[in-house]
Amino acid sequence: MLIISLVVLGVLFVGVIYLVATYNGFVSLRNRVREAWSDIQVQMKRRYDLIPNLIETVKGYASHESGTLEKVIQARNMAMANNGTPAEQAKSENILSGTLKSLFALSENYPDLKANQNFLRLQEELTDTENKIKASRRYYNGNVLALNNKVEMFPTNIIAAMFGFKKAVFFELDEEEKASASKPVQVKF
Repeated sequence: MLIISLVVLGVLFVGVIYLVATYNGFVSLRNRVREAWSDIQVQMKRRYDLIPNLIETVKGYASHESGTLEKVIQARNMAMANNGTPAEQAKSENILSGTLKSLFALSENYPDLKANQNFLRLQEELTDTENKIKASRRYYNGNVLALNNKVEMFPTNIIAAMFGFKKAVFFELDEEEKASASKPVQVKF
């Protein structure tokens, strides 16, 4: 009888340890997802802050291109105002990225603008920020994948349901960016 009681207590103890460890794992993953999302937001804010300086620099050289400049400003304001889910923010961020591409394409028509040191510095900073956003997005999506796997896989899905842990949403590329990312790089001499 004593042995059976010890075995039952041992099984209960192991079960409680497993429950606590799994719960703490969920909390850790959820906090990593939140931290990763915060990193993305910091980089997006940095980009938002750089855009007005870039617009002012371009205005001096390409003032009659006001339609393009206005689209960039509108996309920036829309992205800044969007505090929705990662999927909603991804949509507005993709629109902003598209308008920035059109702004940089516009600079090709203005040799003086392309040679302007302030414009070049801002363009370099924006490119660096875009790269940081991409890196942050990869980190965020990796953490989301880990959390979602744990929420969906047995037996941790039982504990997730017991304590209300939910799947997180990926911060995804738009279809155009996905298509261009999968194309091989062409090198021409």
